[in-house]
Amino acid sequence: MTPNFWRGFWRLADPKISLASFAGIFLGACMAAADQHLAWGWLALTVLGVFCVEVAKNASGEVVDYDSGTDLAVDAIDRSPFSGGKRVLVDELLTHNQTRTIAAVFFLTAIIIGLIIAGLRDWRVLVPGVIGIGLAWYYHGGTLRLSYHGLGEFAVALAYGPLVVCGTYFVQTGYLSAPLLHASLALGLLVAAFLWINEFPDYLADRQAGKRNLVVRLGRQRAALWYVVIPTAGYIWLVLTAVIYPGARGLLWGLLGVAPAGFSAWRLLKSDGVTKKLIPAQVACLASFVLMATGAGLGFLLCH
Repeated sequence: MTPNFWRGFWRLADPKISLASFAGIFLGACMAAADQHLAWGWLALTVLGVFCVEVAKNASGEVVDYDSGTDLAVDAIDRSPFSGGKRVLVDELLTHNQTRTIAAVFFLTAIIIGLIIAGLRDWRVLVPGVIGIGLAWYYHGGTLRLSYHGLGEFAVALAYGPLVVCGTYFVQTGYLSAPLLHASLALGLLVAAFLWINEFPDYLADRQAGKRNLVVRLGRQRAALWYVVIPTAGYIWLVLTAVIYPGARGLLWGLLGVAPAGFSAWRLLKSDGVTKKLIPAQVACLASFVLMATGAGLGFLLCH
């Protein structure tokens, strides 16, 4: 295999692109550890399974976005570290067949891991597992192409919130709790905000290629105002969860992410559609959900 292949594969599999799912796993694992001892082997298998889904989603998305013309239409001045796809096909690091094969292999590996967990731990994990695989596939491809029809943001909120957080917790404990569900929904909103802000640099390319995500549908100005609402709602949800449910006060440590969220919103509103000005806002949004998951998870654990 050529050096280009490994460079392309790394773009699809670079662990930092899985920060959203790792944040959810961390929150779910911390809340599970507060209730009982962690089964580290099952946690490792959970991490591996989710990581495989991430790689498969990235690979399948590359093929769809390339064939639709979305990635080809992104202007050089609108590229950022968080937008424009992984560009493995655009930069000719991988062929179509190689990218499809990577997607198939990692989807299959994720399914096998899910079946192992279901067979040896609890068959009910098949429910979030099947939904997660379905969202990963239909986010870009299949007959639904959720990200092309204004449903991708909802899919991301569901996948990186309740599915990952509650799925991780359920593998450990075999049950769910109300504080867990609400905390996962709050995190899901913050991760959806990250997707939302990452759609701004791709706005012109997405509109030209017919990728009708919510930022394209709303237009940049209205979408920027709605961006302020999304993380605000997430943090309000987190506070209400901590206040309403006994023993959940430790979740308030998740408010560590408020400051970067505020900066991110301010920077977006001041960016005037210029990608170079927007990149610090993208970084801050990423920091916001990571700090929220880390703070809420450790806070919940240490307060028990």
